[in-house]
Amino acid sequence: MHIDLGDKRIELNKEGFVADPWTWTREVAEHMAHRDGLTLTEGHWEIINYLRGYFEKYQIAPMIKILAREIGRIRPDAGNTLYLYRLFPDGPAKQACRYAGLPKATGCV
Repeated sequence: MHIDLGDKRIELNKEGFVADPWTWTREVAEHMAHRDGLTLTEGHWEIINYLRGYFEKYQIAPMIKILAREIGRIRPDAGNTLYLYRLFPDGPAKQACRYAGLPKATGCV
């Protein structure tokens, strides 16, 4: 599986996650979201950017409870899983990590 964006080909694994997180671009996220019928908003990008930063630091995607807690520190009105599910209805950890070009989050089914 892969995504073609102009002259760039992004390889995906069998679950649709970017195979190499370092090949990810914003255009990859926008393409995936568009394919899922979503338009990425500022709220989506806050989550995606947080996930990218966390991954760069720890080389792993955070569990959803960590994601919710940390987003709550950034935006107190958004530190709960309900907010995350509104943004990423197919499962915030899984869908957000996929858009962020990261491996599937720990504990994510």
